[in-house]
Amino acid sequence: MKILHTADWHLGKKLDRFSRLEEQIEVLEEIIGVADEKAVDLVLIAGDLFDNFNPSVEAIELFYKTLKRLTSHGKRPVIAISGNHDSPYLVDSPNSLARECGIILIGHPNTKVQPMNLEHFKITASAEGFFELQLKNQNFPVRIVHTPYASEMRLKEYFGENKEAELNRVLAENWAKNADDFCDEKGVNLLMAHLYMNKKGTPSLEEPEGEKPLKMGNADLIFSESIPTQIQYTALGHLHAFNNIGTAEKPVVYSSSPLCYSFSEAGQTKYVSMIEAEPNQPVSFQKIPLTKGKKLFRKTFDSVDQTVAWLSAHPGSLVEITLESETFLKAEERKQIYNAHDGIVHLIPKVKNQEFTENNLREINLGQEILPLFQDYFKSKNSGQEANEDLIKLFQEISNS
Repeated sequence: MKILHTADWHLGKKLDRFSRLEEQIEVLEEIIGVADEKAVDLVLIAGDLFDNFNPSVEAIELFYKTLKRLTSHGKRPVIAISGNHDSPYLVDSPNSLARECGIILIGHPNTKVQPMNLEHFKITASAEGFFELQLKNQNFPVRIVHTPYASEMRLKEYFGENKEAELNRVLAENWAKNADDFCDEKGVNLLMAHLYMNKKGTPSLEEPEGEKPLKMGNADLIFSESIPTQIQYTALGHLHAFNNIGTAEKPVVYSSSPLCYSFSEAGQTKYVSMIEAEPNQPVSFQKIPLTKGKKLFRKTFDSVDQTVAWLSAHPGSLVEITLESETFLKAEERKQIYNAHDGIVHLIPKVKNQEFTENNLREINLGQEILPLFQDYFKSKNSGQEANEDLIKLFQEISNS
């Protein structure tokens, strides 16, 4: 069978004041096209469906319309779990209606998915944190062990008070029980989860800028060694770069977000993971690149002319610019930069470091006139840099008003 794994859609996401909704419409259209072109049997969406607990009407509408199309008129099961950006109640709320369309939504840990029997597939077994699907066009079942994101409150509710010490043990025990009870060699066995997971003894994986962190020290780090041996493929969400932290024989995969959502992701190619699986055999998978969405650039320049030239050559992108100069930017220079490009998210002026110590500055005379007092104060706070003419004029306007 063919399985498509995607995650971290973050519908409704903004980058500062810039909405990403139009880009999300385009890239989800691309994902639907991949599912149809590859004749996918099953779709897994491993959390962070939305960017916050109260997504916009437009984001919710895009989510439901996309899932409906991914099901190919109910022929293809689509399974989505909640992530740390999602309200589990919002994810769960349309489940009764969604199930009739072939969509299974799981908001809370240890959910027991109710049995169902549709024209093209049915749920043949279910337990807390597990269910089994039988597709009409397959002669073997697919088993899914699932763990949506659990907040600290939910971890205590579902897994006990001492979650810092017990989380790995409890998850391993829950996964092992479901795997031992249901995941024999006669079906395809999968795990899907929204967690911060890594191998023991390996360097930490970097969480994206702006992402709500899951790993506080090592308290919420889940070790991939906790995954039961019966599991053939683990579909993860949370980290936005494609990464297999497992092995070629037993992949444990972050599929990546569909768009670059922060400047720490600038230059990354985004993917969906395409899996081919059969019972009692190693899976094969490939990462399929996604091409839609604006490019993100994080650039540093040392002159206004150089900045403007580069911006003019890279339209249609989103940009963070750091401009290093000898003096602070003048108003006309700032205007010139912004007129060169309509996708400047951040413009960060940075005065080049100069030799300066507190001893270079005479003692500030608090009895002097207000303007020289401001100039001395500015110089003391900016490594000896003098206030430029624009700042002095602005200060004079304010002080005289």
